Amino acid sequence: MLFKQIETTITSLHFDSISNERKEELKPFIEYIQSKVTEKANVNLNFICTHNSRRSHLSQVWAQAASHHYNVKNVYCYSGGTEATALFPMAAKTLKEAGFQIDKLSEEKNPVYSIKYAGNEPSVIGFSKKYDSSFNPQSEFAALMTCSHADENCPFIRGAEKRIPVRYNDPKAFDNTPHQEEKYQERSNQIATEMLYVFSQIK
Repeated sequence: MLFKQIETTITSLHFDSISNERKEELKPFIEYIQSKVTEKANVNLNFICTHNSRRSHLSQVWAQAASHHYNVKNVYCYSGGTEATALFPMAAKTLKEAGFQIDKLSEEKNPVYSIKYAGNEPSVIGFSKKYDSSFNPQSEFAALMTCSHADENCPFIRGAEKRIPVRYNDPKAFDNTPHQEEKYQERSNQIATEMLYVFSQIK
């Protein structure tokens, strides 16, 4: 079971907020997962952005929670950037407010976080890394491009079986403004809704 607060967050989200056009864009993502589930193969998903600091982590964490929520087995979610920076603190705070248990495991410039979504499931390990880091799968994975910059500037992802754009607007645009917290929550909720929708379609 997901933590109760995450379940409460999920009940506040609605699939009718996803446009029909966006649902069409998400179809290749659904088809990739379904093909792996049908083959009884592992579903390896690598969410890729420029800095691996915000959208790619939100997508990774919500996809892992969504797969658990809909009981889709053998799903392993990763994230990476075209460069490594650090998981942005507001992204971690936004996940915490949604109900994830966040523990900071180190204090260096690029800290490592344990992000837990259910009592008996392994934590998602959150830290910024390049998409081809040895921490991530090297083959048999889908590359989910979560930002336009990475999608346009990184035309080839070595080892990816499929490359799927799932672009999101960057909440970074609202850093150091009065709307920062609200906009991060808005983006997290959008990503959560879409990841839940994708996994709800798997048979």
